[in-house]
Amino acid sequence: QVQFVESGGALVQPGGSLRLSCAASGFTLDDYAVGWLRQAPGKEREAVSCISSSDGSTYYADSVKGRFTVSRDNAKNTVYLQMNSLKPEDTAVYSCATDALSGDCVVLDEYAYWGQGTQVTVSS
Repeated sequence: QVQFVESGGALVQPGGSLRLSCAASGFTLDDYAVGWLRQAPGKEREAVSCISSSDGSTYYADSVKGRFTVSRDNAKNTVYLQMNSLKPEDTAVYSCATDALSGDCVVLDEYAYWGQGTQVTVSS
């Protein structure tokens, strides 16, 4: 059974940094790609980043490119999202997700499993 537990969300000032963690169970990071999604109140869910299982290649939405970095620790079966230079528009619930089918990153609609998420609030 694919499950995720996200942590690390907090209230942070603009320009600050956070590192989110996503502990996966029911599969190993060698099997499937894992993405980070976010959803702000009143907005559509957005695919923020992804890391593949095959070669560790990464994907970033234009809105976070150059500020966010996704990584993984296969020994801990955990994926991380390092977020720097945070902006108020980054405020959202961040969840990790997988399609549980492919080792390659997929588009938003193909994600089939995701966690409850962790709240990130960027405000002064």
